[in-house]
Amino acid sequence: MLGRKPVQEHLKPEVMPTTSSAPSLALAQRAAQIALDTKAQDVVILDLRGVTDMTDFFVIASGTSDTHARAIGEHVIAGLKKEGSPVHHVEGLEKGRWVLLDFVDFVVHVFHPTLRSFYQLERLWADAESVPVEPVASGTA
Repeated sequence: MLGRKPVQEHLKPEVMPTTSSAPSLALAQRAAQIALDTKAQDVVILDLRGVTDMTDFFVIASGTSDTHARAIGEHVIAGLKKEGSPVHHVEGLEKGRWVLLDFVDFVVHVFHPTLRSFYQLERLWADAESVPVEPVASGTA
């Protein structure tokens, strides 16, 4: 059919975005550092490569309240956008109980402490290796 576009035309970056060329681990590390800078607690990075195809890394953090969880999420969004990696999808930011930030190659989960202990993502994804959170050099102090 002449009027029909090939399938590849429908898979443009607007539909299937990817993060910038920076490696996904470095971006996950940067997200974790931003969360720590916003006083997040119990920040963990899980390496999901080889465990699932849905994403490469989870960054999991806790806030001390709904407001704190929202603030952590907002700072991660703003910080990574400023560095050229905008968030693809956001869930839960309004309520702050479980904020999910999907950057495609990695996903940031910010929990209210009671929900984190209830859902236990680290236990659910126990096959994933934990990656130490390390400061990422970023030219700013």
